[in-house]
Amino acid sequence: MSAASPPEKKSGLRVRVQKLGTGLSNMVMPNIGAFIAWGLLTALFIEAGWLTGIFDSLKDPDGWVAEIGGWGAYEDGGVVAPMITYLLPIIIAYTGGRMVHGNRGAVVGAIATMGVIAGADVPMFLGAMIMGPLGGWLMKHLDGLWEGKIRPGFEMLVDNFSAGILGLLLAILGFFGVGPIVEAFTRAAGNAVDFLVEANLLPFTSIFIEPAKVLFLNNAINHGVLTPLGTAEAVETGKSILFLLETNPGPGLGILLAFSFFGKGFAKATAPGAAIIQVFGGIHEIYFPYVLAKPKLILAAILGGMTGVFINVIFATGLRAPAAPGSIIAIYAQTPGDSFLGVTLAVLGATTVSFLVSAVLLKADRNKDDTDLAAATASMESMKGKKSSVASALAGPEHQGAIHDIVFACDAGMGSSAMGASVLRKKIKQAGHQDVTVVNQAISNLTDTHDLVVTHEDLTDRARQSTPSAIHVSVDDFMSSPRYDEIVEMLGRTNVEASDQPDADTGHGPRHAAGTATAGAAVAAAAGTAVQQSASEVSQADADTGGNVLALESIVLHGSATTAAEAITEAGQLLVTAGAVDPSYVDAMHDREKSVSTFMGNGLAIPHGTNDAKVSIRRTGISFVRYDQPVDWNGKQAEFVVGIAGAGKDHLALLNQIAQVFLDADQVARLRAADSPEEVSHTLLVVDR
Repeated sequence: MSAASPPEKKSGLRVRVQKLGTGLSNMVMPNIGAFIAWGLLTALFIEAGWLTGIFDSLKDPDGWVAEIGGWGAYEDGGVVAPMITYLLPIIIAYTGGRMVHGNRGAVVGAIATMGVIAGADVPMFLGAMIMGPLGGWLMKHLDGLWEGKIRPGFEMLVDNFSAGILGLLLAILGFFGVGPIVEAFTRAAGNAVDFLVEANLLPFTSIFIEPAKVLFLNNAINHGVLTPLGTAEAVETGKSILFLLETNPGPGLGILLAFSFFGKGFAKATAPGAAIIQVFGGIHEIYFPYVLAKPKLILAAILGGMTGVFINVIFATGLRAPAAPGSIIAIYAQTPGDSFLGVTLAVLGATTVSFLVSAVLLKADRNKDDTDLAAATASMESMKGKKSSVASALAGPEHQGAIHDIVFACDAGMGSSAMGASVLRKKIKQAGHQDVTVVNQAISNLTDTHDLVVTHEDLTDRARQSTPSAIHVSVDDFMSSPRYDEIVEMLGRTNVEASDQPDADTGHGPRHAAGTATAGAAVAAAAGTAVQQSASEVSQADADTGGNVLALESIVLHGSATTAAEAITEAGQLLVTAGAVDPSYVDAMHDREKSVSTFMGNGLAIPHGTNDAKVSIRRTGISFVRYDQPVDWNGKQAEFVVGIAGAGKDHLALLNQIAQVFLDADQVARLRAADSPEEVSHTLLVVDR
């Protein structure tokens, strides 16, 4: 939908940088073991290495000790220099080429990288990250040119020579073009880093690095810039502070410790375990949801990061090689002997400052509700572009057994929840989960008897207070939220797993056995809200209310409103004119919109009153307004506005039918093209779906 375009444009640059960072990370991370091996060899055998001093102290009349001590040195005959010069760039390029076009792309990318290695005097990590994927991409397109056109028996000849010739050309390009350019960039960037260090400005890089980590832009910074520059510096000086700019676990540790002492609810309970994962496991993304849930805590991360960098600058510390993952164990493994004190103080200092700032911010937080880590984790995974294996533990307590009772809750339990429940119910039934019920209720009527609760993201905290033991799912688009598909996927997993371990007496899973009575009672009590009527039941519901739930006089084909507020008034006045509500109900519709948006998605908005406004409803009524120019509804485009006033439960079947209409592109097109109220009424009420 065009309504989603503005947010996508705003986040387009971030998404592209994330994709770039992911690509760089995918080239580097599989080869981290080689970096670790190189770092350990460096620690053991460079001039100031641990074993070199031992060998030098031994008397060696026959030369065998000197020979052992020198095999790992940087100078000729050693293994450290060839590893950093040839092995690491080539395996990075090989991995990048294989990502694009399998083994053929990998081979061409490795050949091309030899050109940039020979054409420059600095480690060619950046060159490898360019030439590897480029070689794979060109090989892929060349293969596509003659795919299916080679005579039988000549395939191997063409494949081998095409790869060899392309590799040759790219190696020449790398030697004379890419290599010198990357070398110049590397030296310029190194000079910039030296300037920042000399001017005592390096700590200020945390202003960019710490927010970038939470937004998953760190891979582009770390693997695209810091690792190549840090490696080049480590070759010359034996260590680099650049390896510590992003990997210091202190900022995240301080935030998690603050939640452990001053957090609330589930966030406080999970923070200690998250801290262990972050510090020792090195998975920093475990603390990102805590920051996303309380965005002001990014200040603590920044100040903590700046403190750590400042201490590292004072003590002139650094690491021999990248520490990946950012575990304190990996950091110490790459720390030279003269940097242990500085690195330790940097981690402790960053942790302390981050903890103190986070503690103040959490204590001063006026929001007394539990931190919604589930929504924050979902937001983080959305930015990451995939599920987070470690952060999934923050999504809420693990649900035990099958899920049979789902409730969609909104403020009034009237319009939004009915529409959302209808869409979700259809998806669940289509997936074959016939034993799962989906009802809609007002949040004020929720009891802690449901397996799963779905709410608008602005209402999740309220719903969680009434149903703390349920799984909570937050949505922001009632008609086409991707979270519905995640719920269906969850049912396929949990219900099957629960059915594998039935109770010996009841035959049901443990959660279902324990909750059948309460859940069944809740479903029975809310049976009228299940909204499972067919098209014939819709017609019957209309007849029961005098045939005017959606009167023809309440259908407007060319609305006059130009803003969301005007559209709410227009739809509400139609309800007043039809005698369905008192004039005060229109004010309640505006109040409802101020708390939570009634935009459903797919161009539909369904404004309705608050739960308290039901006293202003005389009878059930629905109005329909179509706009030639879509109305801006808080950044989303509403082409159809359906005003709702539900006195009882008789309007729910109609809402179910309307939801099915707006899930069908052909039916929406019919509404858009309708030239009479009768045609609109026929499309909404009569067509069987």
